[in-house]
Amino acid sequence: MREREGVSRGRRTPVVRRVALALTALAAALLTPVPAQAAASQADPVVRTDAGLVRGDVTAEGRQFLGIPYAEPPVGKLRWTAPRPVRPWHGVRTARDFGNSCVQTASWDPGYEQPSHTEDCLDLNVYVPEDSARRAVLVWFHGGGLTAGAGRDVVPDTFARQTATVVVTVNYRLGAMGFLATSGLDGEARDGVSGNFGMLDQQAALRWVRANIGRFGGDPARVTIAGESAGGRSVCTQLASPTAKGLYRAGIIESGAYDDCSARSHETAVAQGAAFAQKLGCTTVACLRGKSAAEILDAQGEFDWGPVVGGTFLPEQPETALAQGAAARVPVMNGANQDEGRLFAFSSFDLRGNPLTAEQYPEVMRSAFGDRALASYPLSAYPSPTIAYAAAIGDTLFACPALRLDGILAARGPVYAYEFADRTSPPFASLRNLHTDFDFGATHVNEVQYLFKHFGLDSPLNAEQRVLSRQMVQYWGSFVRDGVPRAAGQPVMPGRPGTVLALRTASAGGNTPSTTVHEEHRCDLWDADMSG
Repeated sequence: MREREGVSRGRRTPVVRRVALALTALAAALLTPVPAQAAASQADPVVRTDAGLVRGDVTAEGRQFLGIPYAEPPVGKLRWTAPRPVRPWHGVRTARDFGNSCVQTASWDPGYEQPSHTEDCLDLNVYVPEDSARRAVLVWFHGGGLTAGAGRDVVPDTFARQTATVVVTVNYRLGAMGFLATSGLDGEARDGVSGNFGMLDQQAALRWVRANIGRFGGDPARVTIAGESAGGRSVCTQLASPTAKGLYRAGIIESGAYDDCSARSHETAVAQGAAFAQKLGCTTVACLRGKSAAEILDAQGEFDWGPVVGGTFLPEQPETALAQGAAARVPVMNGANQDEGRLFAFSSFDLRGNPLTAEQYPEVMRSAFGDRALASYPLSAYPSPTIAYAAAIGDTLFACPALRLDGILAARGPVYAYEFADRTSPPFASLRNLHTDFDFGATHVNEVQYLFKHFGLDSPLNAEQRVLSRQMVQYWGSFVRDGVPRAAGQPVMPGRPGTVLALRTASAGGNTPSTTVHEEHRCDLWDADMSG
């Protein structure tokens, strides 16, 4: 199981930053459009895109088109350049299998048992209900700390059918391949700032959607961008990017407000790029482009990869841009999970066979967060030291940043807040494979399986959880279609800062608006840490 998220905060104290960085280490020619109704018949699902014809598959859920290239493969001289339009092809291209995952290490996640060294990976997948015509569109950016994952991590065919939406999942460049900044690459960039290649891939995919999705039955004027973890951070970043304007009309951020959506400063990114190049024995971009994908991958592990502020793509930090009105009037759903930190604490201790002990707890907490945090998270309030430590991690890195982001977003448009709080939820597939008795509760990533087939697998939800899953699908689907998250017979997701909708099974109280989440996650402590 790879760690699913990068978590670092440049404005934190050095000792907290070390904790956050430790968690990071854890793991073409335009063709005449075809009318939407005739674009892909059930008998022969062939669609004309602006680069050529693609043939997909008919499934019990509708139609799917897998592995469609949206940009030229970023190989050779195109490595570390902005994505370019894919070259047109002749004939009908088969779109029945996922494309390659972008360059990344092996992990315990299902389907990632071997590393990927393939740079030809800029593909997307389209899921279409039967008889689609001008349906609202969800574009999903996967999680994985911006160093791992792929569009195939979720299979949203059932979601598409149940919500009558078209869903697109996207691959984008990762790690050093997606986020390397150097002075040499700066010299090649039109605006003098490199390092945002993965984010530019996402925008290229959105431009593909705008140009092509109508032929699949989608409405290019009703596109919602969404993602979990690094995918949620990507949404936050795209909301702040001037070059993304007009490519979407709404956004969903799931567990993606960590680090307050911050990007690396240009100076920091270039310094990290120089250290990375030195590790590979390179002083020129040509030398770096001459290294194999395997060599690049071997060298990238100790570095922090993410967006870079200062250029045309991201002139200002996302927090600042959003506060100043970026993506004004764009509805946003934003939320986190109640027990986000349990995945990370487990990975640091119990996974290694060394659960955190009561004797170790004070020093671990003081080292990571200081004396005030230790007093705020007494062992007596938690079932184990690991879970106590996890609470502090989740509060400071996920819950409180999400609430802060709610306040920023509310000043420039509608924001709807939730907290996934099903503490009975089964661990997501990677953790289930560990056969551990650790209580993950509503940990990081766990909500994804309530919306989609995570890793293409059915999750072992009980009857109550299946009801909650259907309700969540309704909330998400309603938001994608209409910009307001609703579910039949359930409270509307709150649209005012300080109030969130706690998503729980019926026996645990059901879906309930809550005004106490800020207090429950001790955000006064962590907000003071930010202001200090």
